[in-house]
Amino acid sequence: MSLSVSDFLLNFPGKQEKMEGEIQRFIMVWASAMLALCYCHTIGRITKPGKSRFLAFLPVVLLFLYLPLNLHAVFLVGPTSFFLSWLAPFRILLFAAGKGPLSSTSPALSLQQFLLVSCLPIKIRRNKPDPSLKTHKSPLNYSVKSLIFATAVPIFQNKEKINPNLIKLSYCVYLYCALELFLAMIAAMARAWLGVEFEPQFNEPYLATSIQDFWGRRWNLMVTSTLHATVYDPVRKVSTRVFGSKLAPLPAVVATFLVSGLMHELIFFYIGRKPPNWELTCFFVLHGVCMAIELVVKKEVNGKLRLPTIVTGPVVVAFALATGIWLFMPAVLRSEIDVKANRECIAFIEFVKGVGTDFEYAPFKVITD
Repeated sequence: MSLSVSDFLLNFPGKQEKMEGEIQRFIMVWASAMLALCYCHTIGRITKPGKSRFLAFLPVVLLFLYLPLNLHAVFLVGPTSFFLSWLAPFRILLFAAGKGPLSSTSPALSLQQFLLVSCLPIKIRRNKPDPSLKTHKSPLNYSVKSLIFATAVPIFQNKEKINPNLIKLSYCVYLYCALELFLAMIAAMARAWLGVEFEPQFNEPYLATSIQDFWGRRWNLMVTSTLHATVYDPVRKVSTRVFGSKLAPLPAVVATFLVSGLMHELIFFYIGRKPPNWELTCFFVLHGVCMAIELVVKKEVNGKLRLPTIVTGPVVVAFALATGIWLFMPAVLRSEIDVKANRECIAFIEFVKGVGTDFEYAPFKVITD
């Protein structure tokens, strides 16, 4: 028995909206975003960085904060909120100040490049690549992560029989694998479209040897560079006047992690439509404080006492996983992202099977009619 569109819709959480309606809203959201970015590109060509450009871009920033509210499906609202409500506003604000990847002048970005770089986690490489970053990972690397992520289905189906902390631990691993695979796919498609190289997104975070190494050089590097330019640099500049150059990085680090936590709260609100309980913010502030302490210790020790990486590596990864299980994953489970994603996957698969069955028997129906 094939699954009709109406049956498919019953599997979506919340309102029983038609699939066609959700897809149409998704198209309209991104069409509106592209038009707004075209406007930004035009304004950027006729205005200089400063107050006037900022005021011209402000309505676009507010629009991007509103657009994800029109979507409900996890697989649509999740990426859309990350791209449009996080990356795009920060990069547009940088562009208003004449900074960031959108302000490239050698050569200036074309409209096509501007649209992609504005809202996707990609950055056109202008200089020689950092030899410490793997720009092209092997197919085996992605294959292993794909196989790990594939175990999410049986884990989810039997999660009632598994220790809750093991569930949270496995979800931490799945989150990393899903993010890296998804962002690598986005970068690959953009690379094929524009024919240029892009900066890598992840650099094997499980090999981190310090908290600074984990967040600064290995985890979601595009977000790191964006927050560094929009939050860290301005706060450090102000802090230098107040606390001096020696202590200025510390409040800048904590402020950067605070903003990251608030942005995660916003994305989880778009997905779950539940008011935040600030666990995500606590997670990032905790890591920010720990990184600030780490920086102080490094300066005081000044290389005199350095633990081997075989010791610091497992400690850093264990700290990231433990705090993730404690503070980050409860927010994921509270938003029922896993339940909604599983429901949507099953419903979509059944819908595709139903469409295939209907198409297979359509000629016979025509003949009998």
